[in-house]
Amino acid sequence: MAESNQTLKPYAASGTNSRGREHAETFPRNVDPFAIDRQRVLHSAAFRRLEYKTQVFVVGEHDHFRTRLTHTLEVASIARRLCTALRVNVAVGELIALTHDVGHPPFGHAGEKTLAELMQDHGGFEHNAQSLRVIEYLEHPYPAFRGLNATYEVRESLAKHCTLYDRPGGHPLADGSHAPIEGQIANLADRLAYDCHDLEDAIGAQLITEADLANIALWHEAAEEPRRTYPKLPLAAIRRPILDHLETVMLNDIVHESRRRIASAKVQTIDDVRACRRELLAFAEPMASRVAELEAFLHERVYRHGRLIRMDTKAARFIRRLFEAYLGEPRLLPPRFAARIADQGAHRVICDYIAGMTDRFAQDEYKRLFEPFERV
Repeated sequence: MAESNQTLKPYAASGTNSRGREHAETFPRNVDPFAIDRQRVLHSAAFRRLEYKTQVFVVGEHDHFRTRLTHTLEVASIARRLCTALRVNVAVGELIALTHDVGHPPFGHAGEKTLAELMQDHGGFEHNAQSLRVIEYLEHPYPAFRGLNATYEVRESLAKHCTLYDRPGGHPLADGSHAPIEGQIANLADRLAYDCHDLEDAIGAQLITEADLANIALWHEAAEEPRRTYPKLPLAAIRRPILDHLETVMLNDIVHESRRRIASAKVQTIDDVRACRRELLAFAEPMASRVAELEAFLHERVYRHGRLIRMDTKAARFIRRLFEAYLGEPRLLPPRFAARIADQGAHRVICDYIAGMTDRFAQDEYKRLFEPFERV
């Protein structure tokens, strides 16, 4: 699955078939529009803040646990491999992967769940929809327009991003059609990254043991050769070879099943991809069932582990109390946020502000507001 310069498939996203940008801009003729998008995303404040946002384990608890930024980079790496194997646009797949989490709030899924509850009667909250809001409106580095003025293909892929945990909806671009193939790739790469890398962090945190994983079919298959080669080494010493094999097996299955679906659907253009009756990127059976088994294990034994529940409970309290404080006294908000309340309502503006916080800033803000001897 090494990268090459082989010709792209006709249904791949490209500068020539792009639907363009909301605001007209002029660039040199030889500049790829998606390269412009990538540069803008990487330079955005929202992207930089991902370094200090929780993936699963709270930032700062351990230097080696993944952050939202390292997760994003790993999703981008997987997306590149899939795009290369399927001969579609690597740059676009990577770009969508790099963009997909820029709207994620602090404290991981606990932060998202709490904001969703607080916004239930005020338009809701979902982090992929918020990522779209970030690149369409909240980032404001250019005086000519709000947002990053990203290409249509990036925006529609965020609007149509859908996993077991994420269902944005509610945006005009979420029109019932499918995302371009590169958007579907970024979507599935996100899921694969969760499965493999949250598993690695859970092993590193000693939340699960090798015995716990013995009955998980995917793990058993991936561990067979490393364990046979190194029978006396502890799991910590061989987990990387096991996880490398696990990721490769899952990637290869996606490639084979997706090629079959693409051939069966007879897609020829990017609009054919959008119009397909089902997504073209998928696991085949029995891999799909094995992946579901692994994900059920992660949900029960990792995401619902007592240590994570304690962290999540604390995070929810931080966010809820911050939200209530700003709602009770909007002048606590920075002036540029407070100025938007008349047009957008206090709940949406406060949600935007909190969603943009890093874990560290949210913790410091909590101290400033609620600890009497903290410097303000």
